Amino acid sequence: MTVVRDKEMKQSGRSSFMETVRTVVYAVLIALVIRSFLFEPFNIPSGSMRPTLEVGDYLFVSKFSYGYSRYSLPLGLDLFEGRIMESAPERGDVAVFRKPNDTSVDYIKRIIGLPGDQIQMIDGVLHINGTAVPRVKVEDYVETMPSGSVRRTEQYRETLPNGVTYITFNEVTNSRTDNTGIYTVPAGHYFAMGDNRDNSSDSRIPVGEGGVGFVPAENLIGRADVIFFSSDGTAGLFEPWKWFSAIRYDRLLQVIR
Repeated sequence: MTVVRDKEMKQSGRSSFMETVRTVVYAVLIALVIRSFLFEPFNIPSGSMRPTLEVGDYLFVSKFSYGYSRYSLPLGLDLFEGRIMESAPERGDVAVFRKPNDTSVDYIKRIIGLPGDQIQMIDGVLHINGTAVPRVKVEDYVETMPSGSVRRTEQYRETLPNGVTYITFNEVTNSRTDNTGIYTVPAGHYFAMGDNRDNSSDSRIPVGEGGVGFVPAENLIGRADVIFFSSDGTAGLFEPWKWFSAIRYDRLLQVIR
């Protein structure tokens, strides 16, 4: 009886182990499918999209919003050209894309110009197809710097022709990108800009000058939809006693517009 019982226990142990392995494999496969085809997490490393996105924000990007290209796949596997199940971005979308001249780098900007549009900056005011985009000055953004000093940044509420509205920063008067020539967006491309207008390398700066230039449709990865976590960076990995105080609770689950 003891031998039989031991045999049954071993078989039960093997069965339990295999069940655990299957569960782990299924979980990994589901996570890969979600990350590859539905939602992918991204974090914000720079302030080019302030105040909409802050350094330390973690986002979910919907990869199905614009269809799929090679850059939607893990490791950018070159399995097909162009996009499949394509859906065009809307003006004002906050989109993640691969930098045109270095596709190993992810960028996140706001889609301002659609194919065929003419885009120009005049005295810091955005113009689309010859018409100034309405903007209204709102209360300054006030923040306390690490040194203890208080910094104030001008803010404007900008409203695009399709009604999408958002806040932009104006840190510098008459900056390099406050006055530009006219950019005509080619077919199959988009014009992207950061909300932090004086601190953003975007489509206003040509690729040859270190900028982004026009963004090919194929380079789009997805639309940034929601902030699922945010940290102000004051807590290190090995400082668990600071973790909870570093969380920006007011930004959790914030829908991105």
